[in-house]
Amino acid sequence: MIMRTCLLGILSAGLLTGCGLGADSASDTLEVTEMGGAYSADLTPNGTHAVVGSVNHGGSLWDLDQQARQFDWNHQAGIFTVLPAVDFSPSGRFALTANPQDLVLWNVTTGAAEGFWSSPGEILDAELSRDGNYALLGLANHEAVYFDVRRGGIRSSLRHPARIRSVALSSDERTALTGADDYVARLWDLESGVQLQSITLGNTVDTVALAPNGRLAFSSGSLDQALVWNVETGEPVFHLSGDESFFPKRVSYTSARFSTNSDQLLTGRADGTVELWDLNRQAVVKRWKVEKRASYGPTSTSVIAVQFGGDGASWLAVGTNGLVNWLR
Repeated sequence: MIMRTCLLGILSAGLLTGCGLGADSASDTLEVTEMGGAYSADLTPNGTHAVVGSVNHGGSLWDLDQQARQFDWNHQAGIFTVLPAVDFSPSGRFALTANPQDLVLWNVTTGAAEGFWSSPGEILDAELSRDGNYALLGLANHEAVYFDVRRGGIRSSLRHPARIRSVALSSDERTALTGADDYVARLWDLESGVQLQSITLGNTVDTVALAPNGRLAFSSGSLDQALVWNVETGEPVFHLSGDESFFPKRVSYTSARFSTNSDQLLTGRADGTVELWDLNRQAVVKRWKVEKRASYGPTSTSVIAVQFGGDGASWLAVGTNGLVNWLR
């Protein structure tokens, strides 16, 4: 049985290096929440800061170099805010925290709030533009909106037939990728609101990402397919899972990020696995398991944020258990 499984892995593009590649452990960890863990997290592009939406103490900004909490970020004084979505701008200068009803833009350097707005619908996911001027919001009311977080108001509205679980914004801020409960990932022109491409999976699309080169997208369904596809043609480039002939993998990818040169993809899974994919080889080249808080009791953790380290030889991941993991 083991030999057959490995043979199938070799024959499958999605499992090109599936056999024989072990999972390493984190080289270091930092606890950024109490035992309750985290609803949401994000990491700056250089890996120096983390914003976390904790289960027990709301939002906070962490300096990962100093391994210290810098600011507490909650939407109302004296009340810990439940934050289903947080995000850093690609410049790393601003951060967004969102509860289901409203959103706040924060200055990472000063810790001050620069904008506070009510949302046009329940927020399920959010992504900031480069300079923190706009936010792409995935809403439960079947809309994705491109929202002006400086002056307020909706710049573009993208109507869907279902709730929008995941969103991604292109590096040139001209296109948006959305993943919805109707099993479809859609690429949109933000200026016109016209749908450009779509790809259908077999379950709720809960994670999407766009490559900086503007040519590739990642989309995954819950316990279903995960694939990289060409945004110009709408065709799959290769499957990470879900296209195996005999034993399809039922994997949930909960976070994903392309490298700056768009040659690599870093993914986090619901089972605590982080994988580094070489997109030219269409293969996993590194694999890790994030740390658990304890060796007994409920110990599972989902990977909710991943990032490439600034030194080019390390990677970071945050689990729902509230641990930041340094991976080498």
